[in-house]
Amino acid sequence: MRAVLHTSWLGRRDYEPTWQAMQDLTQTRDQSSPDQLWLLDHPPVYTQGQAGKPEHLLLTGDIPVVQSDRGGQVTYHGPGQLVGYLLVDIDRLGISTRHFVEAVEDGLTAAVRSFGIAAVADRSAHGVYVDGRKIASIGMRIRRGCSYHGFSINVDMDLSPFRGINPCGYAGLSMCQLRDFVPAHASLMAQARAAAVGGLQQYLPQLDFRLSPTG
Repeated sequence: MRAVLHTSWLGRRDYEPTWQAMQDLTQTRDQSSPDQLWLLDHPPVYTQGQAGKPEHLLLTGDIPVVQSDRGGQVTYHGPGQLVGYLLVDIDRLGISTRHFVEAVEDGLTAAVRSFGIAAVADRSAHGVYVDGRKIASIGMRIRRGCSYHGFSINVDMDLSPFRGINPCGYAGLSMCQLRDFVPAHASLMAQARAAAVGGLQQYLPQLDFRLSPTG
């Protein structure tokens, strides 16, 4: 029997209250708690992962920098970027953390490829890339056998703030987005959400994705 994953589109949410809600849910959940996928975007914010180094912050200007407890280095979130937070009891699925992370990575790769884009996953520098440019990122935390934080896909956003950092700790790493390869239109974010859910369903068959009315 597959575990139910409640999937919701939350719209635009500030980073820190969302992070706090993830921590609270992970700390208080038990074996009967349902898994959740929160899909949203954030106002402009840089987040430093646990391995983040200050030298990767270059010219951040007036964009806030938040020290987060996710894995990885520094990244940028902003309007027009699809963010997905996976609140999943991995132990209950009976798979390893590595299996879970790589399945998410493969699911995101499939999502980007569904737009006709030649995307590839990189196991050594986790994420999804197109001709060496990064289009999707992964950064998670596992606590008590459960995941929180998650992934982001650049959809239709201002990429210039990425030049204020070394994205994911890589100097000179170029970023790209779906809009670079397909025409921008009002429903592109909705299409990206559907593609992300479809890709994750393909590579995480242990989960039964259930869309909320606003999902």
